[in-house]
Amino acid sequence: VHTEAVQAALAKHKERKMAVPMPSKRRSLVVQTSMDAYTPPDTSSGSEDEGSVQGDSQGTPTSSQGSINMEHWISQAIHGSTTSTTSSSSTQSGGSGAAHRLADVMAQTHIENHSAPPDVTTYTSEHSMQVERPQGSTTSRTAPKYGNAELMETGDGVPVSSRVSAKIQQLVNTLKRPKRPPLREFFVDDFEELLEVQQPDPNQPKPEGAQMLATRGEQLGVVTNWPPSLEAALQRWGTISPKAPCLTTMDTNGKPLYILTYGKLWTRSMKVAYNILHKLGTKQEPMVRPGDRVALVFPNNDPAAFMVAFYGCLLAEVVPVPIEVPLTRKDAGSQQIGFLLGSCGVTVALTSDACHKGLPKSPTGEIPQFKGWPKLLWFVTESKHLSKPPRDWFPHIKDANNDTAYIEYKTCKDGSVLGVTVTRIALLTHCQALTQACGYTEAETIVNVLDFKKDVGLWHGILTSKGLRQEVICPCASSPEALTVAIRRPTDDSNQPPGRGVLSMHGLTYGVIRVDSEEKLSVLTVQDVGLVMPGAIMCSVKPDGIPQLCRTDEIGELCVCAVATGTSYYGLSGMTKNTFEVFPMTSSGAPISEYPFIRTGLLGFVGPGGLVFVVGKMDGLMVVSGRRHNADDIVATALAVEPMKFVYRGRIAVFSVTVLHDERIVIVAEQRPDSTEEDSFQWMSRVLQAIDSIHQVGVYCLALVPANTLPKTPLGGIHLSETKQLFLEGSLHPCNVLMCPHTCVTNLPKPRQKQPEIGPASVMVGNLVSGKRIAQASGRDLGQIEDNDQARKFLFLSEVLQWRAQTTPDHLLYTLLNCRGTIANSLTCVQLHKRAEKIAVMLMERGHLQDGDHVALVYPPGIDLIAAFYGCLYAGCVPITVRPPHPQNIATTLPTVKMIVEVSRSACLMTTQLICKLLRSREAAAAVDVRTWPLILDTDDLPKKRPAQIYKPSNPDTLAYLDFSVSTTGMLAGVKMSHAATSAFCRSIKLQCELYPSREVAICLDPYCGLGFVLWCLCSVYSGHQSILIPPSELETNPALWLLAVSQYKVRDTFCSYSVMELCTKGLGSQTESLKARGLDLSRVRTCVVVAEERPRIALTQSFSKLFKDLGLHPRAVSTSFGCRVNLAICLQGTSGPDPTTVYVDMRALRHDRVRLVERGSPHSLPLMESGKILPGVRIIIANPETKGPLGDSHLGEIWVHSAHNASGYFTIYGDESLQSDHFNSRLSFGDTQTIWARTGYLGFLRRTELTDANGERHDALYVVGALDEAMELRGMRYHPIDIETSVIRAHKSVTECAVFTWTNLLVVVVELDGSEQEALDLVPLVTNVVLEEHYLIVGVVVVVDIGVIPINSRGEKQRMHLRDGFLADQLDPIYVAYNM
Repeated sequence: VHTEAVQAALAKHKERKMAVPMPSKRRSLVVQTSMDAYTPPDTSSGSEDEGSVQGDSQGTPTSSQGSINMEHWISQAIHGSTTSTTSSSSTQSGGSGAAHRLADVMAQTHIENHSAPPDVTTYTSEHSMQVERPQGSTTSRTAPKYGNAELMETGDGVPVSSRVSAKIQQLVNTLKRPKRPPLREFFVDDFEELLEVQQPDPNQPKPEGAQMLATRGEQLGVVTNWPPSLEAALQRWGTISPKAPCLTTMDTNGKPLYILTYGKLWTRSMKVAYNILHKLGTKQEPMVRPGDRVALVFPNNDPAAFMVAFYGCLLAEVVPVPIEVPLTRKDAGSQQIGFLLGSCGVTVALTSDACHKGLPKSPTGEIPQFKGWPKLLWFVTESKHLSKPPRDWFPHIKDANNDTAYIEYKTCKDGSVLGVTVTRIALLTHCQALTQACGYTEAETIVNVLDFKKDVGLWHGILTSKGLRQEVICPCASSPEALTVAIRRPTDDSNQPPGRGVLSMHGLTYGVIRVDSEEKLSVLTVQDVGLVMPGAIMCSVKPDGIPQLCRTDEIGELCVCAVATGTSYYGLSGMTKNTFEVFPMTSSGAPISEYPFIRTGLLGFVGPGGLVFVVGKMDGLMVVSGRRHNADDIVATALAVEPMKFVYRGRIAVFSVTVLHDERIVIVAEQRPDSTEEDSFQWMSRVLQAIDSIHQVGVYCLALVPANTLPKTPLGGIHLSETKQLFLEGSLHPCNVLMCPHTCVTNLPKPRQKQPEIGPASVMVGNLVSGKRIAQASGRDLGQIEDNDQARKFLFLSEVLQWRAQTTPDHLLYTLLNCRGTIANSLTCVQLHKRAEKIAVMLMERGHLQDGDHVALVYPPGIDLIAAFYGCLYAGCVPITVRPPHPQNIATTLPTVKMIVEVSRSACLMTTQLICKLLRSREAAAAVDVRTWPLILDTDDLPKKRPAQIYKPSNPDTLAYLDFSVSTTGMLAGVKMSHAATSAFCRSIKLQCELYPSREVAICLDPYCGLGFVLWCLCSVYSGHQSILIPPSELETNPALWLLAVSQYKVRDTFCSYSVMELCTKGLGSQTESLKARGLDLSRVRTCVVVAEERPRIALTQSFSKLFKDLGLHPRAVSTSFGCRVNLAICLQGTSGPDPTTVYVDMRALRHDRVRLVERGSPHSLPLMESGKILPGVRIIIANPETKGPLGDSHLGEIWVHSAHNASGYFTIYGDESLQSDHFNSRLSFGDTQTIWARTGYLGFLRRTELTDANGERHDALYVVGALDEAMELRGMRYHPIDIETSVIRAHKSVTECAVFTWTNLLVVVVELDGSEQEALDLVPLVTNVVLEEHYLIVGVVVVVDIGVIPINSRGEKQRMHLRDGFLADQLDPIYVAYNM
């Protein structure tokens, strides 16, 4: 490949200047070797606003405005719209719409977002906080730093702001370049997947020549006095002319070091032969017998010793296996060599004195066993160590026969090592053919600079035995299997130039020979390698499939039929058959010869005049979308881009990896230690351009590693298969990576076109016709359950509490545990009643509140919170529970508190004395405006009097309390719970879990919203059971607290969250034995329910069950519940009823909103666990979210719910609830159009199982798949982030957590790295591969961050939208950001 061509190709690219985003690296990752060549990439990373505000295109100091502008800016770039400042971001799944500021919100902006509750996220991003950090995470995130905002140059010298947002914009621009012509058809793969397939280009070159004829070499001349075998030849020369020099070893300066004469060679080889046969083992039991294999281990600077040992073996009739000297125990590839030695049954290794001394030794002086090697006896062949053979001993010299003479090792493409066996007759014939072809005569000198242990070096230097004029250079072609394939003869006529061809590179990729002119850029110039060997026949056959003869203008694998070739791969009969016993066919299917041919592993053709041309090796062949590329050619092109300036010569590896059913080209090179980041990036982008222009193929991944870190072969080359292995394992540790999946991957499935929806009526009819039932299910009917429920007489919880205080005043309702597991506080019925009365007085007298006023309760999890709640009910106020700010993290947690207080229109805020001080502290003043707090009441000192009368609501449909929570998409949504709904809720749970005053229930949940709040504050008062309260934050100091309490109080029912379960699984995994010793016993647990608002995390619940099985936990006890904003608990496992079932669905069908059940373990299967039993009084139906029509059994749709404890609507500051009104009162468009349903916003399906439920009916299981507003729409398909994240976490052992989100149609993957920063870049290719393979998506940006950067809320759910905001505002401080081109 011409260097000039490469330079010309690059010059063409230079004209189309394209700003390509450079990856962002943390300072510690930049290799600073020579300081003078190193320029620090930026100077402003530490400062708050040194260069950020001025140098920034946004020019706005607050990050929130920045994100608006930026969203506007990117959406402009994408949609070309310049009008609306807040054009909604392009994830059209009803996620957080555009970034609205609170100010706009106050001005009643109309939101273009119809399916989600109002979005208040950007109010938070003004203070750059994460809502709801878990209580214990005290990662001190100070004010955001926008570093790196200075202008930097990118690879092509185009300056660009290095803000993340700017880089993503660049990336989007580069991806808008016209791609390859679109592929027309798609084909159906065997697994019913629509993958694009490369349709043959109608203009592609096709071979047109006639079928080739096999080419014969000249006759092998029979010279009368040729010796009958090689040993006979040695004996002859050793006795006739013992003084003649046989071999001279030169040092590096060309001085002769050592001369071996034929006489010495003969006597020493005899000595070696005698010692091998007679001095190893005992007389009765010799270690080596004729025909056994022995290893030859000699260093490259000692050919004489090797030659003596080699001939010694031939004379002793043992089979030498020459291998390289193992330098360390972990030498690249030495394990496979060991495997070869083992399979050859080698027990003895011959070596030289110097080499023996240099081998690694154990402290006792023994040579250790190398990894994967058999146990060897090391035997030194120097004469002084050997005993002389007796006078009468003489080696047995016979004529050459079909016994194996030696075994040459060969390393395959995949790194495995095979032994090629060469027989004695092949050895002799080969020597004769070489001697004849090269015209060797006695007393001539040949110079050998090749490795004498294998290949051409062994044959010419060891076995056969002028000022350099141009025609003396005789290239030859050889392969381990076929020995010498062709050699160019020395000519007497110096005017005759060697044959050469200038071939079109494009033609070669289709295996077609097209002669081109040298002016063209993409041509390959080849010279012939001479003629076919004497006595051999050669042809070329198609590289794959049946060995059919090629046409004359077609490239194929060269095949040879001759005596002088290898005969087999030692011990591998199947592989031998495919390589050494090939019968080439004509197009009519007739074999061309009765003798077998041998595949040489070389690609080429036989040109005019019988000249052989080789264009590449089968091992280096990469077939990318049906076109063939040669690794060596790509190496040549890469090296021609700035030769020697950047990459050490030869320190470059090219191989292909299979990703998504096609080969992808990977280039790994060692960069010079003094190159800067910009140098490397520029070199990489130029290599990509050069390869694209000259070979018309995209490079999938280009990685640069520090100098001298790639695994070496014994001769110092790069060990390809080992490098590939490291790349795929993620242990290559590159210092620069550039991935271009967008240009390479052209076989993605077609983007899904949404079909016009079938109307709801036809869906219904279709289901009826096919005998499918409509997907609906219900819990037990509340009306039919006969129970002696005393609390039912009361409409209001406040009345239930008063009744309990009168009838069972000293019955214990609540016990609060501290981190040591001792009781911190407890409440009986009458104590709770009296505290509530005092709080009611305080609200009326000090707060002057009217009935119906809203009161924010800001308490830590505990007893005060419960008392304050009932105090509000007694005073006729509406309570709102709010998580208190975290004292170590006020800046990020306090704004959420403030926002809930404002949004809920609280007239008063009740709290403890400690938090009261915190709310007015200096730190608080820095985070929020403390002057605008409503009245703050401190309940630590209460008035001593009772209220005149306790408030009784006039109507059960009035508001009891407000439930506020922040969803994972960053939405703050408050729902209204009426008194009737609250009582119905408590009753439903009482029936499902069979709760009575004699029961004890352990609760380890946050008491601020959803089912957690109901279990903590309401259920005990209604059912009378004792609740043992365990604040989850206490588990941070004592992870065993919850389980020890469950064991100690002999609890049958317990509730926890996923974060608690994860804490126990990670924190107690290694302590099960010691816990057992402490008497921890979980055998009484009947139900352990995880309270969640998401798809059940089956892996976590299963590992929890397995881990604590030894402590008596029944595997059937662990289950999950499901609730959402419109109904805080829809399912809950409860006590009776069948166990939760698990089904496996096809993940690919799920993307198309279809449910296809598959067997466990089938490819692309996803396990889904039922979310618990449907609660009494709850009805569920599955509806199409678009048409609102009912769906059939096992169809994916939105879960709609109807029950007495549905919330009655959102409570928001908009006053404009019409937007979300259909969340709470939707009707089906067909079928039962009367019932009012609430829409959960979650996709799922119902499936009738074979099990029976408590009423003896068939049981209907509900499976939750995921939230509609979390789902990402990409390529027309619906993806749930958790599925992609699960794949990514499996991709490499150092990935501890992962979160994905989309930005302008780019998929961004954030991974937390648990390991050294050196591993950060290993993750980029692996993450890209796994997402392509399993989800058919191209990752746009890979962000590697430290552990704990991905924000997680109190329920243990990832806050992906916060992460997205943080990423775009440059607040993550990533270790590495890769922009996949």
